[in-house]
Amino acid sequence: MAYQYTNRTQVREAFWSDNPQCKRHKNWTQNQYPCDTRVAFVEYVDHLERSGHISERLASRVTL
Repeated sequence: MAYQYTNRTQVREAFWSDNPQCKRHKNWTQNQYPCDTRVAFVEYVDHLERSGHISERLASRVTL
């Protein structure tokens, strides 16, 4: 099966593109983002995996 996104960078870029309400900070780690942003990312990744856009393995590895 060919997935739309095949690496973590692509997933992150897609998240920031699809969620302009979340403010991106280039040098922040995942835990520095507000809870709302982290939850939105988890839900986004879950949606991508369930809809077949990313593999289960990638979904389990990707972090904000």
